[in-house]
Amino acid sequence: MSDQREAVRSNAKYLRNVRPIDPEEICEYVAGNPHPAVVRQLLREEAADLGLVERDDGTFVPVEDDPVRPRRGPVEQFPSEYERRLEDLLADRYGPNWFEGVSGDLLRSTIRRFKADYLEGRSVEYDDDVAAGYAIYHLPAYYAAVQYALDDLADRGLLGRDLRVLDIGAGVGGPALGLCDYLPEDALVDYRAVEPSAAADVLEELLAETGRNVHPTIHRTTAEAFDPAEAADGEGSAGFDPTAPDDGFDLVLACNVLSELEDPVAVARSALETLAPAGTLLAMAPADKNTSVGLREVERDLEGERLWDRDEVPVDTDDEDENDDDPAKYRRGAVTVYGPTVRLWPGETPSDRGWSFDVRPALETPSFQRRLDEATPADDADHAPGEFENVDVQFSYSLLRVDGRRRIEMALNTGKWAKMAEMERHVTERIDLMAAKLSRSLSDEGATGRGGGRSNPLFKISDGSEDTDHYAVVTRETALNRDLLEADYGEICSFEGALALWNDDEGAYNLVVDEETIVDRVA
Repeated sequence: MSDQREAVRSNAKYLRNVRPIDPEEICEYVAGNPHPAVVRQLLREEAADLGLVERDDGTFVPVEDDPVRPRRGPVEQFPSEYERRLEDLLADRYGPNWFEGVSGDLLRSTIRRFKADYLEGRSVEYDDDVAAGYAIYHLPAYYAAVQYALDDLADRGLLGRDLRVLDIGAGVGGPALGLCDYLPEDALVDYRAVEPSAAADVLEELLAETGRNVHPTIHRTTAEAFDPAEAADGEGSAGFDPTAPDDGFDLVLACNVLSELEDPVAVARSALETLAPAGTLLAMAPADKNTSVGLREVERDLEGERLWDRDEVPVDTDDEDENDDDPAKYRRGAVTVYGPTVRLWPGETPSDRGWSFDVRPALETPSFQRRLDEATPADDADHAPGEFENVDVQFSYSLLRVDGRRRIEMALNTGKWAKMAEMERHVTERIDLMAAKLSRSLSDEGATGRGGGRSNPLFKISDGSEDTDHYAVVTRETALNRDLLEADYGEICSFEGALALWNDDEGAYNLVVDEETIVDRVA
């Protein structure tokens, strides 16, 4: 078989630049004339290394170089094919009426238990029942959330169609499925998951519903024990090797896992070391205070670290200045926060509590959540309608790179703009400043820590220099300040004539936006 494999590879390498590769044609040039189905399977197994995608007609062509375009419009529902696959899995495990009787009671109690453990900060052991409950309750929202985070990369042309992906703590597969559906059908995905628990069984089932050009491998080990060398192709210099200085994963996912690790910074650091020179680490966390703030702490701990030798992979440059501290001179330089948080002032980094999260439109309720909820016994005194329906899409995320790029490249100066790090001296003054909008309106969000029931639109803002939380509060909306309300999460706005006040009750600065304030979205 090894001789046949090499013959198929050789023919594919020759034909890929000539015409579509047809398994029925290649089999004629391989010793033993293997069946076209055998050749097709060999091509699928070698597709990631050869850079080939399979078309509807069964032929293979090189993957295109064009970057993936950003998605337009909200994620409205969890796809029906994944719904069916999950319900089939639940029926196989618990019977066709899995949502009723003893099995339904078991799953509902399991969901309640892991939700309580999570809120109390206790560790969760993922056995078969917990994995099933986790899929029922969390899978759809995580599926949607990752796609919104990927927009930040696609907007700048940084998400390619030929992707090597490492998914640390892949769980039951919400981020993996979201990624696969975000990409076009002609994208090529070499997907490697790291998941030691029973959740890997659910993940494996659901990955079977992804496209023909998604090539998954599941490493059933912990994030701490995972050896990146295990992901190498073993084909020598021609194969993929994430430990090589000029190779690595294009995208590393660490979604909803860092808060469960004993040393999240160490795991994230190891993941960054497997990045390709132009790759990205996408870390995500739920929107609640502890996990969201924890994610920012990991982000800030890693920022500025240089994980490789400075002269490991030099960038071609005509600049003869031998300044070793210039990260732009090296593809793999210091860890940089690409987004959504910003660094608008050179040399400044934030040290506020960092609680920032996005909120997107809710999904349609999946059938498996609705069935489990509606089958709750009437005498269950702890049940409120909708308890087992989780379609809110609220999440925190961080994008880290090692090539020095940021989503927002801006360098402010105090001659024109006020700096949040110096806000104390501006209190009671009207000032001009630049800031990123880092929340939806918090007016009615009692869970934000700023109290509920506020009538004025309220937004967390940041310029990347602050050591104390800053909020913009709209006391009077006008045509000249409406851009603040309409700006997207992470978008930069300029504020002219905002009134700086100290809120002693909240221990934060309020920038009052009223009829004297002009707010513009900055492209």
